[in-house]
Amino acid sequence: QVQLVESGGGLVQPGGSLRLSCAASGSIVSINIMGWYRQAPGKERELVAAFTSGGSTNYADSVKGRFTISRDNAKNTVYLQMNSLKPEDTAVYYCNVDGFRRGIFGPTTFNSWGQGTQVTVSS
Repeated sequence: QVQLVESGGGLVQPGGSLRLSCAASGSIVSINIMGWYRQAPGKERELVAAFTSGGSTNYADSVKGRFTISRDNAKNTVYLQMNSLKPEDTAVYYCNVDGFRRGIFGPTTFNSWGQGTQVTVSS
């Protein structure tokens, strides 16, 4: 199995910055997609930023120019640097990783979610 551990959430004032981390561990063979989603109270979960399988990045329009996704392949870790935070960025942030893991009969696909980390932007 593959486990994801997130860290870095918290309370920050508008205009401030936070950096989220998500480390994947377990019987990983390879990783295709790593991304961040968020869910605000009463709203559906939405994509924030992600690396595609081709290595390019996608960002939600609402965070372009403020958030930056990065990854450390050696550590199977994905980061989300969030700058110029706004109250509307308040949500629980989840990382998502998709790839292949070792299975009994060979590599098999996996898709795992982190436990979520709260980000609150408020004065």
